[in-house]
Amino acid sequence: MRSPALAIAWEFRQRHRWGLMAVAVYLLALATIRLLILGPAAHPVDLERSQSMWFLVLVPLMTALLYFLTMFTFGLEGDVAARQSIYPARLFTLPVTTAGLAGWPMLYGAVAVSSLWPATALFALRPSGIGVPLIWPALFGAAFLAWTQALLWMPYGLRGLRVIIAVLWLAAADTVVMLAIHYKVAEFPMVVVMVLQLPVAYLAARYAVARARRGDVPDWLGVLARRGQVADLPAPRRSHFASPARAQLWFEWRQHGRSLPALVGILLPFELALLFISGATQALVFYTLVGVLLTPPFMAAFAAATVGKSNPHVRDSYGLTPFMATRPLTSAVLIAAKLKAMIWSTLAAWLLVLVAIPLALTLSGRWPVVIERAGDLIDAVGTPRVAVFLLLLFFGLMASTWKQLVQTLYIGMAGREWVVKLNMALALVFLCLAGPIAQWIHDSSGARAALWDALPWIAAILVGVKMSVAAWITPHLYHSRLLSDRTLVAAAACWLVVVLAIYGALAWLVSGPLIPHHFLLLIAILEVPLVRLSAAPLALAWNRHR
Repeated sequence: MRSPALAIAWEFRQRHRWGLMAVAVYLLALATIRLLILGPAAHPVDLERSQSMWFLVLVPLMTALLYFLTMFTFGLEGDVAARQSIYPARLFTLPVTTAGLAGWPMLYGAVAVSSLWPATALFALRPSGIGVPLIWPALFGAAFLAWTQALLWMPYGLRGLRVIIAVLWLAAADTVVMLAIHYKVAEFPMVVVMVLQLPVAYLAARYAVARARRGDVPDWLGVLARRGQVADLPAPRRSHFASPARAQLWFEWRQHGRSLPALVGILLPFELALLFISGATQALVFYTLVGVLLTPPFMAAFAAATVGKSNPHVRDSYGLTPFMATRPLTSAVLIAAKLKAMIWSTLAAWLLVLVAIPLALTLSGRWPVVIERAGDLIDAVGTPRVAVFLLLLFFGLMASTWKQLVQTLYIGMAGREWVVKLNMALALVFLCLAGPIAQWIHDSSGARAALWDALPWIAAILVGVKMSVAAWITPHLYHSRLLSDRTLVAAAACWLVVVLAIYGALAWLVSGPLIPHHFLLLIAILEVPLVRLSAAPLALAWNRHR
């Protein structure tokens, strides 16, 4: 390479070329639709009535923003909770100055992040009749990324301190911006504040990279213990794990369990900031809340890409390393440890959501809007049905989050990285197209009638395929002795109990002649995972011994 700038640019291009191409295609599609299809004189789109615009604009925008955050901070290449910096150590061997190692990723990231907002505003929001500013939101995105880079690259003296400091600092920055929006601060002061943050963030990031490059990782707990300031505390000691399975569970949580809560925690402030927009309507409030509730399942699809990795910090490490393949554990135990770790990851992510939503509604003053709509719903269907519906919705979203994390285990365990990335791309495309398709069905009475008549048949076909594949997988699990007879019977019984419980709740909730009960049973069967989870031990065993 002729210059450090080209070397670091090549690093990002080689590792993220497909993601960058996807973002470029999205921005090009927005421009094409606006300039060539709709034209400059097109009528504004009413976002209050056009749900598809939110799926086509906000979902890709948030996804691209999160992708750039993880890309330019090297967020998936290190342990976020560790004391050492997550800046990749391999880059320290390059003949590049510390200023270049910190500055070029920050510059590339600032350009990439700040370009998202003007493109979205010019090609989607302003044509839709929303007069949003162009400059300071783009600068805010660049400053947010710069501080995220500085905080993540800094070595810390205590394990987990990086997560606490990053969340508090970035939440404080978001709070200042929300208050500025609420009090209608002029754009020029906002621009000045954002511009002044960029050099300060760069200096902090340069200092962090310099410390990491020379291996300066402080150990505050050890220093305090040596100085006798924690004499009353018992000396830290490492106890032995009760079993190899417990050790593997601890390892899976350390490797993969914190990815989803971190992703959700980074994205939540941006989504909830919409509640602070002056003059936000009821539709905007509820669209925001729906987006927040769908964030954990959606982000779980991206976090699932690391669950199937034997080492999430190493590129192309899908499948198994020899170290993992030779552990004194069966394939079933290895899979069970991943499933349990993902349960804890799901609970941690939803704890963030349950704390953030009431706090944002209180600070923004939007509680009356939610209470009024809830009162109308209670008057229409009654308190018991609303309570059951909310419980089903909540537990359904939690189960969907866990399901997204683990249902692609059989893909990751097979050791094929391109299959994992293709699955993620298809999930994103499906989510973006779901809104327009739903809008088309809603506007077409013929399409609604045809879909309603075909739903039972579609569900029956899907159930038939699912049970047929399960019937093929079960004998293979039995003959390969990956699972014991007791485990197979217990798993089948638990699956049946969950299906019947969901069917009973749905039958009571939507009892009536319009929806037959056998259709509800088919829905319950489709919702409870069976085939893909059962295929994970087979995929792992095949990859382990190939």
